[in-house]
Amino acid sequence: MDAEIELKLFFQLEQQEALIQLLDNLPHSEPQWCKNLTNAYFETPDLQLRRWDMGLRVRGCDGALEQTIKTAGSVIGGIHSRPEFNVDIDQNFPILSLFPENIWPDKSIISSVQSKLTCLFDTDFTRRTWHIYVDNSLIEVALDVGQIGVEVDGQQRVEPICELEFELMAGEAQALIKLGRRVAQSLPVRLGKASKAQRGYRLAAQASPLSLEVLEFIALKPEQDLKQTLINLLSTGLERWQLLEAMILESDSALDKQLPTLCYRLRACIRLLRCTLGQFELLSAELTSKFDCIEAHLEFVEPGLSCVEILKERSLLISKLPQSKVLTELVSTQLLLLNIPQRVGKMLDDLCYGGLQLSLVELLFEFKSGQQTLDGKSSLQAFADKMQEASWLRIVNLMPSEMDLSSTDYQDFARALDESVFVGVAYGELYSAKSRDLFRLPWQDLVLGIRTLAAYRKLAELSQENAIDISQWLTNKEDSLLFAMEHSRRTALKNEPYWR
Repeated sequence: MDAEIELKLFFQLEQQEALIQLLDNLPHSEPQWCKNLTNAYFETPDLQLRRWDMGLRVRGCDGALEQTIKTAGSVIGGIHSRPEFNVDIDQNFPILSLFPENIWPDKSIISSVQSKLTCLFDTDFTRRTWHIYVDNSLIEVALDVGQIGVEVDGQQRVEPICELEFELMAGEAQALIKLGRRVAQSLPVRLGKASKAQRGYRLAAQASPLSLEVLEFIALKPEQDLKQTLINLLSTGLERWQLLEAMILESDSALDKQLPTLCYRLRACIRLLRCTLGQFELLSAELTSKFDCIEAHLEFVEPGLSCVEILKERSLLISKLPQSKVLTELVSTQLLLLNIPQRVGKMLDDLCYGGLQLSLVELLFEFKSGQQTLDGKSSLQAFADKMQEASWLRIVNLMPSEMDLSSTDYQDFARALDESVFVGVAYGELYSAKSRDLFRLPWQDLVLGIRTLAAYRKLAELSQENAIDISQWLTNKEDSLLFAMEHSRRTALKNEPYWR
């Protein structure tokens, strides 16, 4: 048995030659070989291997065949660790009995699984490799370019493979991150979570579409120390970031109404990570610059959300207006003109994007390995209380109850309110659910109200540009919503905070 410990990065095909040149010229780099690899992945009709969290393939290279099964592993901040078993064979079809008996679940009948195996999909690619020494560690770097292919209902489906894998041959796992960061400083790459097998299952429509539940609270336990808390927060944020990115890339239509919401969730995830680093006094100038860079790329989120708010549920927001049809068409055009897929592509091509991901992975592993520690000995509960109080006082100072807020005021305070909600997401699990949820509810309503106010602003802009007179309707709607929001805000400010 081998236990792979690797870092996987994705890149664009046009970066291939630049990557080869970079890897050739890195210090202590030894180019190895370049080969064509054919891979057939096998499964049963009822996806038994997948249900066991296993992946089975037969790989061909230079006339030799090898069967491999990978068993359940883990991914922490982009570092993959997964046990695998390899056996040389002389046929194109796997023989399960050649693997060790102890890898299979109890009471499983392997002969029955063997009889049901079929080839589900292929991955064929060219692999170029290097051995690179980083300090006292040896890393094998593999650059894979090719495609995943599957036949579904008589039609061939393909998906490109552009991956860079750093596998630890000897030494410390952190060397993988150090080398990955060196590459990310020169060329746009990003963390890769999905394996070729996972992508193949989805392409073959044998896996559920990617989805991710909205994060209510991060699972923290009062007995955790601050170091473990930080590790949990960073791990959760990085994992969700990668999943949301994959979901966004699967939505390749500029008119996909889910796309602005997914990008909003991605931004929220990145802001949560930024908020966490700030709380633990780890937000360096370099990291701040990278966060700001990504924020700039995501400036389309607000106008995109406004369009979605207007269009959702068959344009319910404007459905009673005589001009609803023409307004719906104008908003749809606005969403199209945002060209969100292109904007996301530009963000992924910016060095700050993958650079920030890898910086966070490096930070995560420094704390996991004990290379970094946290000052102070306060308990998690005391720390959470302190963070909640600081966030609350900021909101009270921004929007005191005696102050009347306009629509513009609410838009200006939106980010501060978002960040206050993130503090609750990070530490809310440590408190009584009843008092916590009652306290947070009106503030969550205000966040939704701000989104609706932004939608009214978008309608005002479009109607003025196209000589559509809905000004009185907009004034009435905005005034009514502001009245309700002001009542909610003043009531919420009187509530006793649940952490006190």
